[in-house]
Amino acid sequence: MDVGADLGGHRVLSRYHALAMCNLYRMTSNAQAIAGLFRTDVAGRNLPSLTEIYPDSEAPVVVSEGACRALAMMRWGWPPFGEGRRPITNVRNLASPMWRSALSDPARRCLVPVTAFSEWSAAPDPKTGRKRKHWFDLRADSPEGDPLFAFAGLWRHTEEGPRFAFLTCAPNETVGRIHPKAMPVLLRPGEAFDRWLSADGAGAAAMQVPLDDALMREVPGDEPPPAQASLF
Repeated sequence: MDVGADLGGHRVLSRYHALAMCNLYRMTSNAQAIAGLFRTDVAGRNLPSLTEIYPDSEAPVVVSEGACRALAMMRWGWPPFGEGRRPITNVRNLASPMWRSALSDPARRCLVPVTAFSEWSAAPDPKTGRKRKHWFDLRADSPEGDPLFAFAGLWRHTEEGPRFAFLTCAPNETVGRIHPKAMPVLLRPGEAFDRWLSADGAGAAAMQVPLDDALMREVPGDEPPPAQASLF
């Protein structure tokens, strides 16, 4: 199963700024960190610092290839169905035939490396009159802090190359204060990664739950993304 792609082609599409629900994230870590935490072969590749990843951008994902894992680049968003025009980025209704076959097949699941994700405020900022981006990541000050984590993703081949989407769920309190409808399904390195890539369909569906609030934080507004230098 060859899902590799060129590491270039990152695009930021500003027309998605106003879309609600998990449509912006960043991945500012590096290939060596992914190789270690995701136990994957990066084939000597490097990654740019991706500070804003929007739908239809290319982004790194980790897939299973037999007994091994591989780093690949895929475009974010499954092709639209019916009269839809925008790519489908979030997966909530797992009973839908749209997702059932991918969810039931471990080879069609993927890990989407993330260092932070954003949700838009429900109401405009009273000072600017505009909705504001709120960034979230995992707490680095906890004993089990993980600066690099993953979305629980699904992927498929298309005529334009492989594409991915990721699961969402009801929000925890941390995210729900800003966006009460949904949040991404977040996976921490280790057992959760292994289970997502190997469980049967029912086991994978059972992972559609919010991460514990104690492991998360809202990033202070004046804190810049921690771009990590290349180690290759």
